[in-house]
Amino acid sequence: MIRLSSDDRSLQEELKAGGSIPEHIAIIMDGNGRWAKQRALPRVAGHREGVNSVRDIVEACGQLGVKCLTLYTFSTENWKRPMQEVSTLMRLLVKALRDETDRLYKNNVRLTAIGDLKQLPAEVQRELRDAFERTRTNTGLNLNLALSYSGRREIVEASKRIAADVADGKLSPDDVNESLFSKYLSTADMPDPDLLVRTSGEYRISNFLLYQSAYTEIYFSRVFWPDFRRNQLYEAIGDFQKRERRFGLVSEQVKRLQTI
Repeated sequence: MIRLSSDDRSLQEELKAGGSIPEHIAIIMDGNGRWAKQRALPRVAGHREGVNSVRDIVEACGQLGVKCLTLYTFSTENWKRPMQEVSTLMRLLVKALRDETDRLYKNNVRLTAIGDLKQLPAEVQRELRDAFERTRTNTGLNLNLALSYSGRREIVEASKRIAADVADGKLSPDDVNESLFSKYLSTADMPDPDLLVRTSGEYRISNFLLYQSAYTEIYFSRVFWPDFRRNQLYEAIGDFQKRERRFGLVSEQVKRLQTI
């Protein structure tokens, strides 16, 4: 069982009392390389420290009652990085899965992943399968890793599957709507993100959950990912709680709906 400091417990209680906790948080974990460069360290040092941030954020989300946390772990574009860095990232992923799966299981966290997992090295695929199986019956936070992931590719692949089902007579073109389309995405069993956080001071979403983020609140942090810990997450959630989510309506309509 994780022990909370009195300050941390107080901050969490304040957030829970201050408004709704996001059901689904998505994070673009950016800035590992620049964090290392500032310290005259190799880039791998930033990636290693970033694993500690992942651990802290996962624990904090579980304690707050967040239902789903999706982490942009490795994009399809990341395959274009130098081969040595890609190999290092894959080895770090294997090590993290081996080191953290028991902790996830004990903390009632279920691990899932989205993306083109077949592109990953065989050893990574094997560790992922083992972690999925080990945590599949857990009922707490769903930790969802986006690996070899592309939002555009996900939309294209969903469109292909819908087209095939129409051609096979399983669907009529008139059946296709936003709700049905969502069921063909890799996040079909997850709610759309309420809050998307990007670290490191960059202001873009980099091909991440493009369809799902249509009405997601976006929070940009200047903190590099290796320094992004639960206090920075609390700031992001606090900012989220101050926003009015209108989904195309006007404020007066939202307020009326809240009173019903």
